[in-house]
Amino acid sequence: MDQERKNRIYLIRHGQVKGYENIPVYGHSDVELTDTGMLQMEQMAERLRLTDLGAIYSSDLIRCVAGARHIGRYHNVPSYTLPELRESYFGDWEGLTMQQIRSGYAEELQKRMSDLVYYQAPGGGESLADFSVRITDCFKTILKENEGRDIAIVAHGGVNRVILCDAMGLSLDRMFHIHQDYGCLNIIDFYADSNLIRLVNG
Repeated sequence: MDQERKNRIYLIRHGQVKGYENIPVYGHSDVELTDTGMLQMEQMAERLRLTDLGAIYSSDLIRCVAGARHIGRYHNVPSYTLPELRESYFGDWEGLTMQQIRSGYAEELQKRMSDLVYYQAPGGGESLADFSVRITDCFKTILKENEGRDIAIVAHGGVNRVILCDAMGLSLDRMFHIHQDYGCLNIIDFYADSNLIRLVNG
């Protein structure tokens, strides 16, 4: 591309979390990383060590803050923790495993599968539509406030998928077609009139 790049975003998913083996739905629940998760974030910090970052952002949940701290050790730049970058809120499903949701909320789970974008989990859960608005509004503000800078963002699987869908022009109902491993890296370049996806789930 001949255009001047406005931003490069290093979009990171937090490392492996405790209880991961049970496929938990943590959402806003605050859980710590496993030893493997901490190692994944240490490796990510090394991977980004020579990048020219202008700022580091993360969700305010500890599983993301831990990763941002590791990256920040190599970069003397401002670091921000934002509740707006939290994972989607799952209401009564918070902290449950997928097996528990399948067993206790079978009918509700079927409703979600039938209306993925607008369904809200019982107990005030956040729909993907509302979640997407929260994330894209926050992300656009970050881009505007950091024009001309490259930034690292340590966030969650759902957050990353929303940003990637928006950057690629995909509808929300396709967000789960994008895989996000624990500790993965995505790289997106933003130009005045276009985006370039350089890496997904790397």
